[in-house]
Amino acid sequence: MSMIWGMLPSVLMIVAPILITAIGGMICEKSGVVNIALEGLMSIGACTAAAAHVLMEGSGMNHTLSLFLALTLGFVFGGLFSLVHALAAINLNADQTISGTGINLLANGVTIFASQILFNADRTREFRMGMQTDALGIYPTAYIAIAVVVLSWFILYKIPFGVHLRACGEHPGAAESVGINVKKMRYFAVVASGVLAGLAGGCVVLTQTIQYTSNTINGRGFIALAAVSFGRWKPLGVTGAAFLFGTAQAFAIIANNIPALRVLPTEVFNILPYVVTLAALVLFSGKNYAPSAAGKAYEKGAS
Repeated sequence: MSMIWGMLPSVLMIVAPILITAIGGMICEKSGVVNIALEGLMSIGACTAAAAHVLMEGSGMNHTLSLFLALTLGFVFGGLFSLVHALAAINLNADQTISGTGINLLANGVTIFASQILFNADRTREFRMGMQTDALGIYPTAYIAIAVVVLSWFILYKIPFGVHLRACGEHPGAAESVGINVKKMRYFAVVASGVLAGLAGGCVVLTQTIQYTSNTINGRGFIALAAVSFGRWKPLGVTGAAFLFGTAQAFAIIANNIPALRVLPTEVFNILPYVVTLAALVLFSGKNYAPSAAGKAYEKGAS
């Protein structure tokens, strides 16, 4: 039992960014737009936050203020890059999968290019100190994730705006017929997913490492995307799925400290999160709970 409690802070540290990103992906798909660019948007947020924190830390800025501004810039740039996906998917009716893939590829190049410009390397410079834990050993990112889940639930299910957004993902033609601007709703959802993915990327780099590299995100965006599907596009379900996948990732790290498991190759634990993700999706795939219009382009006046 003591070992489980000892694992909890590490689990929450790893789960929080996945959960934040997954909630953003859920909101996006609720509006009818699939965003597989979550991985790339997390990379944009992580690179931005790490670079900003390094530069502000070097200038002598207050540590807490530097972290706050770094996270803020992370989610701002995540939101800005998501506008590319919004423009392609909503205005140009491009294939949403191809658009998202393009952003993932763009993010790889942009983050390395920015690092070369700022630090003459393919990664950011190391910062001296990232986020610190509270008295319970828990990072602030866990509380941010909880706030994101509660806020998303309230917006989607407790106010008219959420009803309108969900209607755009189920039957945009009907939504448009009663005066709902489908394009504006979808723009909001795509940008929200970008903002949250950028925020999550900042959370990753400021808690789990000391610099941004091309391997910092390492599939977390795709795991978050899987959590949306496994969680049945519901805030509580997505939260549970994120905890399952995040715990598997945390165990892959903690397993190295368990003597009985050291006989196994480290590769076994490195692939564990992805095996659990795939197994969960295969075993529990069945009825399609996705919004009816998710992934489908919409033209005003179309039925």
